[in-house]
Amino acid sequence: MRIPEAAAKPIVTRLKRAHGHLATVIRMLEEGQECEEVLTQLAAVHKALGRSGYTLVATGLRHCIATEGPDNVDQQKLERLFLAMA
Repeated sequence: MRIPEAAAKPIVTRLKRAHGHLATVIRMLEEGQECEEVLTQLAAVHKALGRSGYTLVATGLRHCIATEGPDNVDQQKLERLFLAMA
């Protein structure tokens, strides 16, 4: 299953945001900044990655159902998508 380009764009945007936060975390660690500040940024990375993953799963589900119809969706494939986020 491939995600259409238009649907992938917001996911890519979220991942780029996470990438920026991660670069900040690395810089902060290298500069010896306070643990609490680093953890705040790391939490932002975690949240952005999680939301990206769930958005990808939701987009995949919508795409599968739209193209294959609800009765023809591969249940094992859907289960693997959900378990990948667990």
